[in-house]
Amino acid sequence: LETGPGFPFAINNSTGWIVVASELDREAVDFYSFGVEAQDQGNPPMASSASVSVTILDVNDNSPEFTQREYGARLNEDAAVGSSVLTVSAVDRDANSVITYQISSGNTRNRFAITSQSGGGLISLALPLDYKLERQYLLTIAASDGTRQDTAQVVVNVTDANTHRPVFQSSHYTVNVNEDRPVGTTVVVISATDEDTGENARITYLMEDSIPQFRIAADTGAVTTQMELDYEDQVSYTLAITARDNGIPQKSDTTYLEILVSDVNDNAPQFLRDSYQGSVYEDVAAFTSVLQVSATDRDSGLNGRVFYTFQGGDDGDGDFIIESTSGIVRTLRRLDRENVPLYSLRAFAVDKGVPAKRTPVEIQVTVLDVNDNPPVFERDEFDIFVEENSPIGLVVARITATDPDEGTNAQIMYQIVEGNIPEVFQLDIFSGELTALADLDYETKAEYVMVVQATSAPLVSRATVHVRLRDANDNSPQLKNFEILFNNYITNRSGSFPGGVIGRIPAHDPDVSDSLTYAFEQGNELNLVLLDPRSGDLRLSPALDNNRPLEAVMRVSVSDGVHSATAQCTLRVTVITDEMLSNSITLRLADMSQERFLSPLLSRFLEGVATVLATPRHRVVLFNIQTDTDVGTAARILNVSLSVLLPSSGHGARFFSSEELQERLYLNRSLLATISAQRVLPFDDNICLREPCENYLRCVSVLQFDSSAPFLASDTILFRPIHPVTGLRCRCPPGFTGVYCETEIDLCSSSPCGSHGHCRSREGGYTCECHEDFTGEHCELSARGGRCAPGVCRNGGTCLNLLVGGFRCQCPPGHYEKPFCSMSTRSFPPRSFLTFRGLRQRFHFTLALTFATKERDGLLLYNGRFNERHDFVALEIVGEQVQFTFSAGTGT
Repeated sequence: LETGPGFPFAINNSTGWIVVASELDREAVDFYSFGVEAQDQGNPPMASSASVSVTILDVNDNSPEFTQREYGARLNEDAAVGSSVLTVSAVDRDANSVITYQISSGNTRNRFAITSQSGGGLISLALPLDYKLERQYLLTIAASDGTRQDTAQVVVNVTDANTHRPVFQSSHYTVNVNEDRPVGTTVVVISATDEDTGENARITYLMEDSIPQFRIAADTGAVTTQMELDYEDQVSYTLAITARDNGIPQKSDTTYLEILVSDVNDNAPQFLRDSYQGSVYEDVAAFTSVLQVSATDRDSGLNGRVFYTFQGGDDGDGDFIIESTSGIVRTLRRLDRENVPLYSLRAFAVDKGVPAKRTPVEIQVTVLDVNDNPPVFERDEFDIFVEENSPIGLVVARITATDPDEGTNAQIMYQIVEGNIPEVFQLDIFSGELTALADLDYETKAEYVMVVQATSAPLVSRATVHVRLRDANDNSPQLKNFEILFNNYITNRSGSFPGGVIGRIPAHDPDVSDSLTYAFEQGNELNLVLLDPRSGDLRLSPALDNNRPLEAVMRVSVSDGVHSATAQCTLRVTVITDEMLSNSITLRLADMSQERFLSPLLSRFLEGVATVLATPRHRVVLFNIQTDTDVGTAARILNVSLSVLLPSSGHGARFFSSEELQERLYLNRSLLATISAQRVLPFDDNICLREPCENYLRCVSVLQFDSSAPFLASDTILFRPIHPVTGLRCRCPPGFTGVYCETEIDLCSSSPCGSHGHCRSREGGYTCECHEDFTGEHCELSARGGRCAPGVCRNGGTCLNLLVGGFRCQCPPGHYEKPFCSMSTRSFPPRSFLTFRGLRQRFHFTLALTFATKERDGLLLYNGRFNERHDFVALEIVGEQVQFTFSAGTGT
């Protein structure tokens, strides 16, 4: 009866059974009371009612819940074991629930324990803490009712315990301080150390006794003055200083600081008056006395000896001086009342103490007026512009000044006092007209600077006059004969031909305002050289992009619109071939630049090389000039690359080999230097001399050439260089085979000397030792049955064919041996020697010679490098003993 919505019970109207109709929750409602009614089916129906009470019994259907999800606590590291940390609390809505607590995680080294107490979990310290090992614990606490559980986090921060006391480095300190140090001066910083951390290590400094002259900074220990010190009052102070940490309980240490006050010059001079006044006429002579100041000093000795000075004060911009001993103020120069009617000077009385004390005093000097106004120009500097070549006697300007005085005092006379030597201009004494007395030439002198003076006796003033000439076109352009040396290296690379600007015509005009135009007058009808008529820039015609040499002489003109000049331009195209490059060498010239080498030393250098090699000059081909960048710019070394045609070569164009060029030029460096007026350095290392290849692999130096370099320019030559780029390649030398060239081949196995000679094997080749009357590289020529062949007669011998067959050699005068003019013996007069082509790098070789001599010492054989470094073999006689010496390079 009278049940509302959501009522959890229902009754069967037939049986009277009361059943649960919806979920029960004891924690929400734990008791129900309601009425029931029974009614029959009669007519009228009869009914009866009863009261029903239902008590809800509890089951474990709720988990414990912590009142907080996170707890925090701080605990000192010296806390006693068993100390309470904090209590956690959980609530279970079930009836008669018993909650237990435990630490489920984070209890490092089991430092903590938890017990259930009064419904909560009391966390206590189980084992001692150590701040240095753990500074924080993150504990996970579980609350359980036996079936269900909940967790919470507890953060325990361990704090440092104050276990150490502050310690001073010394029990007694002594410092000195000058008595004149200002208030706030730091006398000394006293410091103590504390091995604790945090607040326990934060030290506070204090003085045990209150001494008003000093204070100590609590945080830094800096002892500073807070009152002025006076040596005459007290010469020393002793302070007891305590360093106290901020731990609980506080710990401290005490030291004693003795402060010794040093005497200084602390009494300043005192003037007898607070200020001084005086007057003087403006026209008085220099060093006229104006007034005298006086001061005294309480100190004695040097500290009490006073002198006077304007230094650091005001001397009226140098118009006054003061005598250092007497204090008399005097004028230093003439005064001008119109400029400064009143001087406010500032002088000092200074004692001779160390440091010196000084006292200022104000001095007022009134300047009394006289007639002294000088003339005044409109401005200090005048700029006058005059056309050059103006007629003599032309008035170029009128320069005047004004004078504020009247009558004769205002009469002004003008004159030139500086800058008119020799006399080019004249200034009228009364009108100030400036007249030209000589021809004016801009190129000789573009500007005249003079100082003119206006005089109103006895007063004067001056101004600077700048007479600037305007340039006229009265000079011809200047142009020298010049050459264009185009080294044309034909390669497979596209774009190697210089299609851009290669330089410009080397013309110059002394007239700075002139604009030049350029033109070819003759010799360039085929337009081999393209010219910009405005800038003078030169380009090469694409028609030159071929393999034909060329020399063309042209006539070039340059004009400024009024005057013109002509010169000869010679275009030389030299075709650079691979054979020429492969037989080239690079010489190194000391203290040389590209511009200086091109003009004027190139011609002398080519002449020197031709003389050394006994070949015509036109057979020397110089194709590269390049500054050596590997040695630094300060060394100023210039690399010059060249090759030389043999004198006897015709259309075949055979060249000196690189080795022969190196040897001949190296041995004749002094002659080359004399002719070329240039210092020739030793050759640089060949890249293969550093032996980069392993095992028996032979290093072969490979030269590549870059033809894209721009033209070099001097005042008479435009030069196109071909830059060499050095590389290397490793390969097996003749007579070796295998993956690493480790197997040596006997080249005599194929009997290359035939039946007329004996083959003797050597590294990388063989030598044929011919039988009697046979010669040739393979002993193929017979003196009895053969005929003359080139080179069969050696050392310049002449080969003659015999009518009966065979031939014979007619040897030149000398110790030449028949039948083929060979020479196996030679005698040497003193200070003489023979030169041969140098020995190439090899792994082993045999050298045999027989000699006889009466000398105790002598050099038999030397094979060295061309750069004067220690890489050589030498066979010599030293004290009648044969000695062999060798070096494999620097350091070995």
